[in-house]
Amino acid sequence: MSSAAWHARIICGNEVGAGFLVSPRRVITCAHVVRWSGTSAVTVAFPNSRELSALPATVAVHGGWSGGAADPGDLAVLELDREVPLAPAEFAPPGAELGDPAPTLVAYGFPRGYDEGMLARYQAVPGPLVSDEWRQLEAVTAHGQPLAAGFSGAAVTLADGRVVGMVSTVASERDIRVARMLPTQVMARYHPEMGERVPTPDHHPDAVRRLYTLVRRAVAKGLDCDANRLYVDAVGPFGPPLPGPGFTSLGSAAGYVQWEVPGAEAVTRFAERLQELLDPPSPQPAAASTAGTAATCTAAAVSSWSPILVEIEHSGAGADQVTVEVSAYREGQRRRVGSERLARSAVREYVQRHIDDAFTQLAPGAEELITFVLPREWLNEPVARWECGAADSTPLGCAYPLVVVDRSRLRSGQLRHQLAKKWHKLDDRSRTQLHRVDCGSPERPPSLRKRLRDADADLAGYSFPPNAARPHFEAGLNTPVPVLLWPRTGCADAQHEGPCSGAAFLDALSASIAGVPPTELPRHIRELRETADADDDPERHWATDVQLLWDDPRCFPEPAASLHSPVA
Repeated sequence: MSSAAWHARIICGNEVGAGFLVSPRRVITCAHVVRWSGTSAVTVAFPNSRELSALPATVAVHGGWSGGAADPGDLAVLELDREVPLAPAEFAPPGAELGDPAPTLVAYGFPRGYDEGMLARYQAVPGPLVSDEWRQLEAVTAHGQPLAAGFSGAAVTLADGRVVGMVSTVASERDIRVARMLPTQVMARYHPEMGERVPTPDHHPDAVRRLYTLVRRAVAKGLDCDANRLYVDAVGPFGPPLPGPGFTSLGSAAGYVQWEVPGAEAVTRFAERLQELLDPPSPQPAAASTAGTAATCTAAAVSSWSPILVEIEHSGAGADQVTVEVSAYREGQRRRVGSERLARSAVREYVQRHIDDAFTQLAPGAEELITFVLPREWLNEPVARWECGAADSTPLGCAYPLVVVDRSRLRSGQLRHQLAKKWHKLDDRSRTQLHRVDCGSPERPPSLRKRLRDADADLAGYSFPPNAARPHFEAGLNTPVPVLLWPRTGCADAQHEGPCSGAAFLDALSASIAGVPPTELPRHIRELRETADADDDPERHWATDVQLLWDDPRCFPEPAASLHSPVA
């Protein structure tokens, strides 16, 4: 048995079990074998390497097993206090335990009275996994060694010694010759690093090694990246959806891509995206031609934001009923994550929950832009003040760049065309001029519309909220002005003379945005909101209730979808 020196005997308190070496310093066993590790020492011995004394070990990875015989995740990885000079176990491809005829499988365990170990011969029962977790095992003969206590954690091997699984459930009585094992692909769910050692037919070994090398680099570097976004990016829009609540680590996402996603492309894409985050490409030199430079700048401006859209529309089912749809843009395509008819009072909670889901659809490293597409009468809704979620009271507008867009504008082909032309001009500008619309102005709405159009206005600032003078607001909305700003609270009637808080708002706003490129305004306004929220007296800070309508058609390359009306 010298060629299988990697078999291990494990003692923890009164529990005796088995395990197997998978690296110079790590041993895998069942979590229930070391259930008392919090109060009892764990020791690991290698009976087929008598020159090695028993070594202390600690639990480095726990599969999540919670104590019941039928609870999943009964796996633990032990860290030895030093490396051992033994070759680790080798793995067979998943499914190698099955066949016609079924191969004989061997387990090396340590039942009572046999500290040196015993061998048991079993076969795997074909068919589905029990509860998608266990492969059932049945004894080859009625007279051999059963898989009894002391075999938990033992490697289950083919005749050539390659591992196909681990004994997890043993017989409680000597004459019972049925047991269960965790197959290698299930073990990898709970310890993704195993994926690098287990051959998978769909993947070239070099591709798998590269994947896990990059994962280790990212973990060691403390790379700030979202494993869920990496997964969604790797599998593409038609791949398996994000499982359950998502992934808690890069390793678990990588393992799922390796084991659960058909084909080799997803592993390659996952590794490539991770490589890009670890080793971002150097900035390219400017193109020789002016046209080339302009194209590059335009492309950069368009791709700088990845919108998460929250669209709200009247449902047609009653004054209090609206249809809400949440989606995310990725590589120019919109991915819907939720759509439902709701009472207006339920909108906030639904949006909070589905915005969180939408983040998983964004590309790794994408610059998120929360965009509320609202009916005109909702444009003053305090969406930037909505909390991020039940467990996070941070206002959405402080956590992320957040803008509103007028739904009527989004449906207007004429305005979309004019706004797109305007943004192409703005790409070359490092600053814009604020066109003020103050309280007490004798300007009629048609005159304001003409002024904004004649000035080819880029940005209009109002000193009052929309309801204070709706015709004046509609003059700005119906003109291709890409950006409108206003205080959500303030003058209830714009037709007054003399100084007011709205004039002070526009004075402070004009000074604050001087020199800010139009494409950067969402980020700049987020910083203003955060500054106001952190102020000693936030309610008196001029930027507390700033509302930003920011409308770049290039960020939304698809036409706005008509939200489904349940009574249509």
